[in-house]
Amino acid sequence: MDPMPILLILLPLLGAIPIAFLPSERAKWIATAVTSVTFAVSVIAAMRFGAKWTDGTFGFLAEIGWLETVGVTLNMHADSVSMMLVLLTTFLMPLCVIGSFSAITTRQKEYYAWLLILQAAMTGVFFAKDLIFFYVCFEFTLVPMFFLIALYGGDNRSAASIKFFLYTFTGSLITLAALLWTAWSYADAAGSWAMAFDIPTLTEHARTLPLATQSWLLLGLMAGFAVKVPLFPVHTWLPLAHTEAPTAGSVILAGVLLKLGTYGIYRFVLPMLPDAVAAYAPALGVLAVIAILYAALICWVQDDVKKLVAYSSVSHLGFCVLGLFALNPMGLQGSVLYMINHGLSTGALFLLIGMMYERYHTRDMNRVGGLGKKMPVWATFMVFFVLSSVGLPGLNGFVSEFLCLIAAFTATGDAGLPYPGLLGPWFAAFAGLGMILAAMYLLIMTGKVVFGPLKEPGHGHGDHEDHGALPADLSPREIGVLVPLAVLCVVFGLQPTVLTDRLEQPVERLLVDAGYPDAVRAELQRRAGETPARMAGDRPAAETAAVPTPTEVPANVDADADAATIPGAGATGAPDPTDLALIDGRIPAPPFELVKEPVDG
Repeated sequence: MDPMPILLILLPLLGAIPIAFLPSERAKWIATAVTSVTFAVSVIAAMRFGAKWTDGTFGFLAEIGWLETVGVTLNMHADSVSMMLVLLTTFLMPLCVIGSFSAITTRQKEYYAWLLILQAAMTGVFFAKDLIFFYVCFEFTLVPMFFLIALYGGDNRSAASIKFFLYTFTGSLITLAALLWTAWSYADAAGSWAMAFDIPTLTEHARTLPLATQSWLLLGLMAGFAVKVPLFPVHTWLPLAHTEAPTAGSVILAGVLLKLGTYGIYRFVLPMLPDAVAAYAPALGVLAVIAILYAALICWVQDDVKKLVAYSSVSHLGFCVLGLFALNPMGLQGSVLYMINHGLSTGALFLLIGMMYERYHTRDMNRVGGLGKKMPVWATFMVFFVLSSVGLPGLNGFVSEFLCLIAAFTATGDAGLPYPGLLGPWFAAFAGLGMILAAMYLLIMTGKVVFGPLKEPGHGHGDHEDHGALPADLSPREIGVLVPLAVLCVVFGLQPTVLTDRLEQPVERLLVDAGYPDAVRAELQRRAGETPARMAGDRPAAETAAVPTPTEVPANVDADADAATIPGAGATGAPDPTDLALIDGRIPAPPFELVKEPVDG
């Protein structure tokens, strides 16, 4: 039993308790102390992680019994991907708290308490080893963010919070149904619920399901994870939520909450459903490319600088999804790297926009501009993080974008490759066009807001509070919030191996354990044979060809016998797929079969 995961989840939860009972003016200081201590503990945990960083295995195993009779536990563990996202979460939270000092002046106790509860839920998602525990944390993140938007957001905060909740909650319910069906399928096959909610156990079981079943599960899982990313066409909740959320809420949304969707694809979809993913990778790649281009074109016509950056998240995370479905190690490395880098650069942009808004109470580029003359320090940071988001070589955004594009480009149908794919140069070409569009809309935005003649709106419009105590340019507190983000953007841009070396084994292990080279080759062979686009006998043709023809197994044949020894091979008849599963070790019982006839030994 390792206490680290429990400690990192409990610290923010326990920190929220004194905030509820102490005076409001102390809330921000308690939140700062709690999030800072939690970050320090996460750094200690990272140092203790040792060889687990590079060997691709899981560490920090914490087993807590709960409803063990039905297989529900509070078990936790972490690999290097989980640890990176936990570190990103604990790193961003104290910056969000400190960045909120001047922006939040009313209902401070509730605000900082919700931030701490949100941190605990996000951390639980990345540590979860039990399916129910994962889903509870995954879904509970909606509650604090709903209240942060509804209570502290902009003029249209009510509509934004309701739309955010309905979209993400509905998608998550469909994902829950798919996960619960997988657990039931395992329990039905195993005859026990003892391990039915253990994520590694379910992953092994889901890989053995027929292609038709995997395809339905893929649809169910992507219904929730695609909304959370968000992926086209279920992205429409995000721009409104980003625009109306308080600054810290936007930073957390961009930095961590959106990554729950891509993490869900990485942790559940890819390892559980290799045959379905291989069959539908091109379609999912097309959705990713559409998201890249569609959102980039929308960004080009925005006047609200915060909405522009919000839509840019949809475009940028399209690269992340494209890398995942390239189905090769480079793509998965680039995707996880993109999760980290997008959280740093886009989170910083939202902080900068919030600092501008506190001074001018507007985000309209037609009303405010040329701020480089009056706010040179702010302008310097703005240009720096825009270049990071654009993907300037030498900064963090370039490496992750480049890896995702090269991975898509090389994901061709050459069966001789170690990791053949189903995307190819055309996917990379259209996604690369999105990089050009991103450079255009972000640099145009920078030209309007930072350079050119100084434009300042009149003060006092709107119903927002006057923050007249703020200096014209950034304060030392605000600079202190931005400097750590800038440092990491440079470090990860110049030395990406700090992260990529620690991602090499986990992504390789995921692809090999799930059997992706073989699953993709089977799909390529099925397509080369001009088989109609359908489920061929519930398995890819390349795999079903290697399985003996199903026959009726006589009662006097041992279930563990080799398929070649079964009398009547090749004869017609209705087989019991359970017997075949015992022989082949891969094809399970039909997903809706409730009663199995016993086989006499």
